[in-house]
Amino acid sequence: MQITVDGTEHELDVESGMPLLWVLRDELGIKGVKYGCGVAACGACTVHIDGEAVRSCQVAAGDVWGPVTTIEGLGSPEALHAVQAAWIEHQVAQCGYCQSGQIMQAAALLAETPAPTDEDIDFAMDGNLCRCGTYPRIRAAVKTAAKTLQEG
Repeated sequence: MQITVDGTEHELDVESGMPLLWVLRDELGIKGVKYGCGVAACGACTVHIDGEAVRSCQVAAGDVWGPVTTIEGLGSPEALHAVQAAWIEHQVAQCGYCQSGQIMQAAALLAETPAPTDEDIDFAMDGNLCRCGTYPRIRAAVKTAAKTLQEG
């Protein structure tokens, strides 16, 4: 099967039913995508498929419908995505385990809703769990990223 991840096309010999999460982690060595629960309840494995935030633990490799973007492909060390920069500015991460999924969910929200309200943020981020409880910092970082993206 062929799959494009972070702008690179890959030819893989995997079962079509293998969860995308394991393709990314075990076959391609992309470790920023985290395994949290395996049932799409925590959001740690969130990636974008064709721009849409999805839980990679619940998408079969054979069902991928477009290019995949992981946290590794969202920005670069030279040019962080606005959400990544805001996460650093607001010191969102504590343990950090959930943060790649949180960032990917927030980036998808801002791509769809450039000026989100608190309610928009809460709704979009619902289901991305943070055991450390950094939700107020997450909301502040999303607002900062939205402002940065609007200013261009």
